[in-house]
Amino acid sequence: MKVGNACVGCGQCAGFCPFDAITVFGRAAMNDKCIECGKCIIYCPLSAISEEG
Repeated sequence: MKVGNACVGCGQCAGFCPFDAITVFGRAAMNDKCIECGKCIIYCPLSAISEEG
């Protein structure tokens, strides 16, 4: 998963991550627990998260 510049660090994605794979310090970042399930993409209100291409 890739966090883009639109991220404002609201933390909504982290709240919905079933694997506790997102930390938020100024902006979201995925840690090694991320299995790329995509739930963070769905719940980001700013569409700041995308699949890495």
